[in-house]
Amino acid sequence: MKGFNPKFTDFPDYILKITHEIWEERGIATLDHYYAPDIPVRFAEGVSIGNQRTKAGTLATLAEFPDRELMGEDVIWSGDDTAGYLSSHRLLTTGTHTGGGYFGPPTGKRFTVRAIADCAAINDQIYDEWLIRDTTGIVRQLGMEPKQFARDLIAREGGPETCTKPLNPATDVEGPYQGRGNDNEWGQRLGDILTRMMNTDFAVIRAEYDRAVQTEHPGAVTVHSWADTERLWMGLRSSFPNARFAIDHQIGREDPMLPPRAAVRWHLHGTHDGWGMFGQPTGAEVYVMGFTHAEFGPYGLRREWTLFEPVSIWKQILMQTGDL
Repeated sequence: MKGFNPKFTDFPDYILKITHEIWEERGIATLDHYYAPDIPVRFAEGVSIGNQRTKAGTLATLAEFPDRELMGEDVIWSGDDTAGYLSSHRLLTTGTHTGGGYFGPPTGKRFTVRAIADCAAINDQIYDEWLIRDTTGIVRQLGMEPKQFARDLIAREGGPETCTKPLNPATDVEGPYQGRGNDNEWGQRLGDILTRMMNTDFAVIRAEYDRAVQTEHPGAVTVHSWADTERLWMGLRSSFPNARFAIDHQIGREDPMLPPRAAVRWHLHGTHDGWGMFGQPTGAEVYVMGFTHAEFGPYGLRREWTLFEPVSIWKQILMQTGDL
C-alpha cells in the first residue's frame, strides 16, 4: 500500500495490527503517529475532536477495564491508494470492571460486547472516524439498566444544560472523508434490505434472510431465525415511525475464504412518536447513528450484526422530557 509502512500486508492487516498495538500492547503513544492531530471521532455519545482527546479516552477506558481485549472479527473495506481507504472494523471486546470511570464505581463484573468503527486512512494515518461500542451491553452486564444509567449520567455531567450532548446534526462536524463506499452488489443488497425495513416492509426479512439467520443487536442480544429478528427491527422502527432514514456509507466485498459480506452505516432522525423499545412516546427529537454488517450464504442473509446505542437514545429523550 502506497504511503503505508511495509510491515502491513494489506489494509485489513493495518487495521487489525494497529488496534492490537494501541490497545493490547498498550502503545497509546503510537496514536501520535496513527491518528491525525485534528481527527474528528463521532461516537453515539458525542463528538471528539483531536488526537489528544482520543489518547485521553483510551487511557480512561484502560484504567476502568485494565484487562480489556479487542479481537478483530472482520474488516470490510473500500478505497485505494489514491483516494485513501475506509474500513468498517467489527470487534469483539471483553474486560473486567475493576476501576472507576464512565460506568461508575468498580463492580468487578466482566463484559463481552461488540464494537464497530468506520475509519478513513491514507498514508499510514487515520484521519476521520465513526464509532459505536455496545455501551448498553456493558451496562446490562455490569448489573445496571440503560434508561437509569442514562439518567444518572446526565446528573453526573451536571444536568441537561451542561452534560455531554449525544451525536446529532447540530453537534456533528463535517470531516475530511467524503467517500460513500463502493457499488458492489452485496452492499447494494444490504442497503436495499435496510431501506425496505425502514419503509416498514418487514416481509423483506423472510424473503431475504436465511431462516437459520443469527442476528446480533445492541445490549449484547443474540437471536436466531425470522420472528425474533423482526421483533428487534420493529422495536426500533416503531419507536420512531416517522423518522427519516438514510444510508451514509455502503460497502460490499467478496474476498477469498470469506462469504460475500457488506457494511452499511446509516442514521434515523426524527421524533419519538411511537410505542416500541423506548416505551411511551414522548415527542423528543432523536438522532440514531447505526452500523450493520452482514454475511450472505446460499439461502440468503445468514448473519447480521447491528449496533446503535440505546443509552444515548435514552439520554436524548430524558434531556428533553426532564424525566430526571
